Amino acid sequence: MKKVLIIGSSGAGKSTLAKRLSAKTNLKVIHLDKIYWKPNWVEPEKDEWKKTLEKFLDDDEGIMDGNYSDTLDLRILACDTVIFLKMPPAVCVYRVLKRVAFSYRKTRPDMAEDCPEKFDWEFIKWIWDFSNRSKPKIEKLLKQYENEKTIIRLKSKREVEKFLQK
Repeated sequence: MKKVLIIGSSGAGKSTLAKRLSAKTNLKVIHLDKIYWKPNWVEPEKDEWKKTLEKFLDDDEGIMDGNYSDTLDLRILACDTVIFLKMPPAVCVYRVLKRVAFSYRKTRPDMAEDCPEKFDWEFIKWIWDFSNRSKPKIEKLLKQYENEKTIIRLKSKREVEKFLQK
């Protein structure tokens, strides 16, 4: 496990797992939210985003966390291990609401500069529907790489803890 991709819904624990895994492996962490967003939650142009991402995909090792489905196939190709956090929607929504409550109007360390935490009802609905909307597409894509990549699916905090103890 030299090049790891951690994916899952917002609030699933991607960034937390990335930091903890980094502490165990000494692999550097690349938070996609940190390199994707421009100040004040401005999205980059698609070509600009792919060029930014390609700089990190060429690295020989590291841990990358984040979704961004339009580049998921590129990131899977570039890694040797994919960890898919499949947490229940209620857990993810709870964690995001908790994060908003504790970090409101502050920029988190795993987020791009000048992108302060905010409450966004549409985002909460997006998280709630992740299992129905995004999970089947991700599973279909991961199935294509099962023989080439190590695919790890974790569905609870307990499974994450067991994984980290190995």
